[in-house]
Amino acid sequence: MPSDFTVTNESPNPSAPSGVVPPSISAIVPARNEEAVIASCVESLALQPEIEEILVVNDQSTDKTAAIVRGLMAKIPRLHLFETHEVPPGWVGKNNAVYLGAKEAKSPWLLFTDADAELQPGAAARALQIAQETNAALISFSPEQVTQSWYEKALIPFVYSRLAKHFSYDDVNNPASPAAAANGQFLMIQRDAYNSIGGHASVASEVLEDVALAKRAKAAGFRLSFGSGQGIVCVRMYRSFRAMWQGWKKNLYVLVGGTPRAVFRELESTIPWIPLALILLGIRIPIAPLLGVCFLLLRQFTYGLEISRNHYPFKFIIYYVPAVALYAGVLWASYRGHAKGKVEWKGREVPVTLPGAHR
Repeated sequence: MPSDFTVTNESPNPSAPSGVVPPSISAIVPARNEEAVIASCVESLALQPEIEEILVVNDQSTDKTAAIVRGLMAKIPRLHLFETHEVPPGWVGKNNAVYLGAKEAKSPWLLFTDADAELQPGAAARALQIAQETNAALISFSPEQVTQSWYEKALIPFVYSRLAKHFSYDDVNNPASPAAAANGQFLMIQRDAYNSIGGHASVASEVLEDVALAKRAKAAGFRLSFGSGQGIVCVRMYRSFRAMWQGWKKNLYVLVGGTPRAVFRELESTIPWIPLALILLGIRIPIAPLLGVCFLLLRQFTYGLEISRNHYPFKFIIYYVPAVALYAGVLWASYRGHAKGKVEWKGREVPVTLPGAHR
């Protein structure tokens, strides 16, 4: 089981202002070396009157993350800072951190969100409204992705356009369908439901803990609500190419199905094999490259329509070719990492196993 952790702030929660809906959510933020983003995340949570307390769990950061949070405590009395110790055997670091945070939370709803996520005004109220309207015990949003560098604009929309095919909102939200998914950048769950399925202790070793938690919740008979986070929560996931590569290397293999066959099927459907073959045939058949380019442009246009449906600018089609190359490369790297039994994330080696292997 996880080790204990240290409370570094014991500020009481303020009373809810008159006329404001009584707060009913505990927000839990795992933070490991997040000095660039933690203040914006915490401040966005503090603007949500429904959030009774903000629990930041500092996961052995070596930067100024903890100091920044301590500096915010004076103006945000409902902000608390906790410190983890060593990650217990069999646990992924993030899962250990959020589990420990959940044990300290007091509200009937638990909101797990990442340090790079920023909630928009009214986000928490919207989540509670959806819970009331749908009777869902787990509400999750796929955040609006902020992209700035060329490699973010290439890979992020491509990945999410593919994930939209693997995780249909309609299927996930249909109680009759076994499909289940959630996004850990905004995952809100009833405390009773969370406890009844074993919380993060039940998915301690899972790299993709958000999807695993959603699967357990749906299998236990709890209703899910999963949808777009446009106008609700936004995230800039990666601020360097290395971080982006490591992040998707950690997760992508499992996201596309978690089997070698799923990887090959994904590569078969995403790489424009026919246009490439026609272009290469130009050595012997002069007209072949022209046909290849035409087919490639058609694939590029179709891709533009796909990312538009997923709320990305159509103009990002100019990154189509590098997007395919990056996606194929990181998917293969993710498969190889999982096959070898370990991937790296934020300075830690994360043990992983192929499906069916002994943990």
